[in-house]
Amino acid sequence: MEIPIAAPKALLADKGYDGDHFRESLLIRGILPIIPPRSNRKVPEHPDYRRYRDRNRVERMFGKLKQQRRIATRYDKTVLSFESFLNLAAARLWLRSLVNRA
Repeated sequence: MEIPIAAPKALLADKGYDGDHFRESLLIRGILPIIPPRSNRKVPEHPDYRRYRDRNRVERMFGKLKQQRRIATRYDKTVLSFESFLNLAAARLWLRSLVNRA
């Protein structure tokens, strides 16, 4: 897994990334792993579940974006057109949340 140039402060991941080697490599880089333990882990490490809730918000946002068929199937040929449509779809979701707010 490549880490971007600007190192993040924390990594939110699901149980599939729960491994001692992966956690150690993140800690060496100064990244706090926020990963819930697998059910078969002998010594479970409990993450900051308040931060882990943010992962759910991100997952729901991706789910809403993938409801747009053009994004889910990636019809666009170039990166620029795909990212442009992704921005339009995100703006549409954002505007919808502002308009329907009571």
